[in-house]
Amino acid sequence: MSRDISENRKKLLEELGAAGRESSNAAVMYHSAMGERMGVGMTEEKTLDLLQRLGPLTAGEISQHTGLAPASVSGLIDRLEGKWLVRRVRDTKDRRRVIVEINHEQLAGFGELFEPFVAALAQLYERYTDEQLEVILDFLQRSTAAQREATASLSDPS
Repeated sequence: MSRDISENRKKLLEELGAAGRESSNAAVMYHSAMGERMGVGMTEEKTLDLLQRLGPLTAGEISQHTGLAPASVSGLIDRLEGKWLVRRVRDTKDRRRVIVEINHEQLAGFGELFEPFVAALAQLYERYTDEQLEVILDFLQRSTAAQREATASLSDPS
């Protein structure tokens, strides 16, 4: 019987790996298409999402949240600033700090592009119990942490 369980688990892990890759591919393609509609690259689009969710951040904080190297983040901010999507401003509490904030006026209307997908996810969530949603949430949080670590290791050549 333990053989059946291990064979079943092996099959489940293979399917989970394949489903994870499919999900990752779908997310990359979705955000690539979304970035194209917004006139930005995928990394820029996801950085804007980060700033919308967390509020103004320093370049160092963006680096921490994305796992991207500081030099990459500087170029990223330069590109977003060049498109008037963000601005660098002095921190009012500590004038030595520079924070990056979204230019909300420039992004007006882009939120509507996400509404069909958000609605589809809300409908999908209705299929699951609260306990199942807790397991899904735990998996997503842990897999996200693992992916951030993997990103940081790719960004750090040492």
